[in-house]
Amino acid sequence: MTRLVELHTRIDTRVATIRSDAPDWLCGKGCAKCCRSLAQIPQLTAKEWDLLQEGLTTLTPEHLAEIHERVKALAGQSARPFVCPLLDQATNACPVYAQRPVACRTYGFYVQRELGLYCGDIEAQVADGTLAEVVWGNHDVIDQSLAGLGEVRPLTEWFALGNSGSAG
Repeated sequence: MTRLVELHTRIDTRVATIRSDAPDWLCGKGCAKCCRSLAQIPQLTAKEWDLLQEGLTTLTPEHLAEIHERVKALAGQSARPFVCPLLDQATNACPVYAQRPVACRTYGFYVQRELGLYCGDIEAQVADGTLAEVVWGNHDVIDQSLAGLGEVRPLTEWFALGNSGSAG
């Protein structure tokens, strides 16, 4: 997990810098716009899945059952946008925020324009000059760091594998 923790630290540092330079940054608790309009089912490395499972163990059996039902529905969905099955629909909060995948940590703060991975609302603020001085994180570097953290599978497949899918 050390490499994943180091990656999280680098991401958190970049995010903190962006937030301090732009205190009105749109991404924050309760927004969930990206969680409700995913372009694809999140892809997680084996190490990310291991960490996410730690967070899932803290949830009530009822909450886990709800998440599993939403994961099943998501696995059968073919059209976008996708809604994150972990999102608490009532509060717009992530119940496993501390263990969330890298994609969730970077969205809104890191970009890959050619893949359409950026927040349109923030992009609009950049275009109108409100956030003209923002220095985005480079998502290509993040992808390179993720490459060594085990096989990559969609979130729905990791759930289908259950604990047997753990990279240990």
